[in-house]
Amino acid sequence: MQTIYRLNANELDENFLKGLKATFKDQEIEIVVYGVDETAYLMASEANRTRLLQAVENIKQRSHLIEVNLDELE
Repeated sequence: MQTIYRLNANELDENFLKGLKATFKDQEIEIVVYGVDETAYLMASEANRTRLLQAVENIKQRSHLIEVNLDELE
């Protein structure tokens, strides 16, 4: 069985460890930890990549922008 946990390091606590032990009870496990690059994650999907790059181009060209009046949000 393979499980991926994605969380902030600050969320690691005894409850996480208890859950991990319960999930893999009596099994030998391997733990690999690495920092997550959000940009690479978002760009991994072709659809996301296309949408994000188009959004960047829209900002550069100042087109298709939506202006929000923060005073109206309250």
